[in-house]
Amino acid sequence: MAPRALSRLLPLSAALLTAATVAACGGSSPAPESETATPTVPPAVATPLVGSAVAEPIPVAATDGRTHLVYELLLTNTLSGNATLNSLTARAGDRNLLTLAGDNLKYWTRALGNNDVPTNVLAPGQSAIVWLDVVIDGGAAPPTDITHSVDLNVSKPFPGVVPPRLTQDVAPVTVSDAKPISIAPPLDGPNWLSANSCCDMTAHRMAVNPMNGQLWMSERFAIDYVQLTDDHRLFTGDPTKLASYAYFGTPIHAVGSGKVITVVDNLPEQVPSKTPVGLPLEQYGGNHVVQDLGDGKYAFYAHLKPGSITVKEGDELTAGQQIAEMGNSGNSDAPHLHFHVMDGPHPLASNGLPFVFDSFRLDQRVASLSGLDRLFTGQPAPLQPGFAVRDETEVTPLVLDIMNYAVAQ
Repeated sequence: MAPRALSRLLPLSAALLTAATVAACGGSSPAPESETATPTVPPAVATPLVGSAVAEPIPVAATDGRTHLVYELLLTNTLSGNATLNSLTARAGDRNLLTLAGDNLKYWTRALGNNDVPTNVLAPGQSAIVWLDVVIDGGAAPPTDITHSVDLNVSKPFPGVVPPRLTQDVAPVTVSDAKPISIAPPLDGPNWLSANSCCDMTAHRMAVNPMNGQLWMSERFAIDYVQLTDDHRLFTGDPTKLASYAYFGTPIHAVGSGKVITVVDNLPEQVPSKTPVGLPLEQYGGNHVVQDLGDGKYAFYAHLKPGSITVKEGDELTAGQQIAEMGNSGNSDAPHLHFHVMDGPHPLASNGLPFVFDSFRLDQRVASLSGLDRLFTGQPAPLQPGFAVRDETEVTPLVLDIMNYAVAQ
């Protein structure tokens, strides 16, 4: 009876290594110098992580005076033991663009299906998403290609093939040469707060939609708009009453020209300060409008006030035209406008695209993401000290920006 070890099949990788060794050590003589040399084949390298970018990043100028490349990497651990990510570096040629390490890398990483828990450890066969915001300072040109290297430890090394610690390359991506669409603001007036928006780890940024057999990041650049009072509060009075939110019913305007392709206007208001439960997927956006802006770009206006939509499917809109009023329908716990631009007509089964507003005034910025929580307790938002008011053109807002919009009529 043969020993059990001899009865096992070699893994394919080991079999290939054995075959290569036999070929290299056989008794054949070297080829005569007169024969044409066989081209050198680059060696195959075992890589515990496999992955790719979810979409090509599109450079976009933002209110911080820098250009942002916003994208995500989907990584999978192919080993039978844990893979611990120590650091990830994004590079353009020999230039390091961004390095995430330790707790910082953990902050930007989530296991697929568990957005609530930051992690840098991938279990066997587990996939994770790393959210990236590669920032290009000043007027420097963005790179054309980005490569990524990951330093990691593996709990079950494969002697001779996968060491206990290694650095590997993964998920190269081409930077898109597309330009963000320039649009008019969807709102008018002062104190409009850009909440849940790009480019930090906000609820929108982390929204991963598994639809029709693939992953979509439709809310990558989405904004939740609320209007603060002059003393920078969200509401006054009873937070469960719509009347406590002074901006409830504010007119919403088309951001550009183009045809209306979807209108939903039959859903009720939700109770503010209460999180809706049990909504079917098609009701998450509440009453909403989808507009075709042309060139494969679509605008999504969501959570609109019931009965306030003044346009119908097939209407041709112009920038600044009123289309609805701000409401609290769908998956909403306070009156707000959810707005984003996407590469397809479905609000969830599409990828979010960057956009810039033609002009607005940047009045203030909330000091931190944690400061937004104070708004829901009736307190004023803490503001960034020493902030310089300035006019902005052709840039995208960042999360925490407070803006004054003037809609062209």
